[in-house]
Amino acid sequence: MQIIGYKRVSSFEQNTDRQLDGIKLDKVFEDKASGGSTDRPELTRMLDHAREGDVIMVHSIDRLARNLSDLLELLKGFKKNGITVKFVKEGLEFTSDENPFQQLQMQIIGAVSEFERSMIKARQREGIEKAKADGRYTGGKKSLDRDKVLSLIAKGVGPAKIARQLNVARSSVYRIIKENQKTA
Repeated sequence: MQIIGYKRVSSFEQNTDRQLDGIKLDKVFEDKASGGSTDRPELTRMLDHAREGDVIMVHSIDRLARNLSDLLELLKGFKKNGITVKFVKEGLEFTSDENPFQQLQMQIIGAVSEFERSMIKARQREGIEKAKADGRYTGGKKSLDRDKVLSLIAKGVGPAKIARQLNVARSSVYRIIKENQKTA
C-alpha cells in the first residue's frame, strides 16, 4: 500500500507548496494545468500508477476536478480499483466500500463546487461588461487579420496553408470563414 499525493495548480506561476504540507507521502504527482479537464499528464500517470489498497491524498476537491461529472467519474474509477481517496481540506474519505452516504456527500460537494465556479465566471463576465460600458476594457489584441484571411481564401489558398502562413490555429481560419458565410 502506498500513500500517493496529487497536487495541482492552474499555471506555472503558481506553486503547490501549501498543498498536502506536512503529510507523509510515498509518491507525489503534480500538475500545472487547468482543472477544467481530466486530460492532465500527471493525473494520467497517477491513474496508471495507483493500485488496489493505495490511498490518494488530495488537498481539496477542486484540485482533482472542477466539475461534478469529472469528479464522479474519477471517484468511480478509484472505487472500482479498490483505491481510497482522501480530501484533506474537506475532511472527506471515499473508499471502495458500497456506501450511499459517501456518494451523496460527493454529489452535494461536487455540485456546490461547480456552482461556486459558475458564480465566479458570472461575476467575471459582469465585471467585463461593466468595464466595457465604462470604456476601460477593450478585450485582447486581435491576433488574426480577418481581411487577410478572406483575401487569401479568395485567391484559392486553403485554410490549412493560411493557418501555417499566418501562424494561427486552423480553427481560427475556419471561424472567420464561417462568420463570413453568415454575413454574406
